[in-house]
Amino acid sequence: MKALITGASSGLGEQFALKLSDMGYDIIITARREDKLEQLAKKIKTNVMVIKADLSKEEEVISLYNQVKDQNIDILINNAGFGMCGYFDSYPDTTDKEMINVNITALCLLTKLFYRDFLKKDKGYILNVASVAGFMPGPLMAQYYATKAYVLNFTRALYKEAKMKKSNVYFSVLCPGPVDTEFNKRAKVKFALPGAKSDRVVKYALTKMFKRKLTILPQTRIKLAVLGMSFMPSKVIMAVTSRVQKSKIVKDS
Repeated sequence: MKALITGASSGLGEQFALKLSDMGYDIIITARREDKLEQLAKKIKTNVMVIKADLSKEEEVISLYNQVKDQNIDILINNAGFGMCGYFDSYPDTTDKEMINVNITALCLLTKLFYRDFLKKDKGYILNVASVAGFMPGPLMAQYYATKAYVLNFTRALYKEAKMKKSNVYFSVLCPGPVDTEFNKRAKVKFALPGAKSDRVVKYALTKMFKRKLTILPQTRIKLAVLGMSFMPSKVIMAVTSRVQKSKIVKDS
């Protein structure tokens, strides 16, 4: 049994690697920071393969796949992703492109490549990490919210396509709320409420994934929030979201 986890250098990705190793899976971990991956590899109990890759570059996404395509992978976890908080017009142009490449393009390409392989052997799990942000527009994190909406609806559609094929390949999408990870530092945000513990989120996510749950909401308050939004006009949701986002922005000193 073998699992590939992207964005594995910290946070949820690191916990996915550790939890799956505890379950007996051999692990392939990838991220940009090789030093962090090597530190994680020392904690993993099963066989582990470390691959440094920058998923904002398509050629490195293809290279990653080519390095592992013959490894008989059973689980793909597309966890790599990042956000940026602030007015959209203030983002550097390079950030726009990089976020789309990592959050959408790399995820889509890896999903397609491994899905084809999984279909041939008629088994496998693909878990894409989205966010509760995918359920709403997000002023002051406009692009990040939009990328997670893509991940959410893309995964849901593929879940149905696999059902239509009567396939034993299963799709899940994880939509957590705030989680204590390095995401906050890179996005330049500070959450008003305590974030969930990444190990608990991952334990819940894997339990639901193996039960073939499609949309995984790991916190009760997030489930209630998503339910509540289904009854609210989009302009009201945007007003609330923008107010919350504004309060989270970390000012440069």
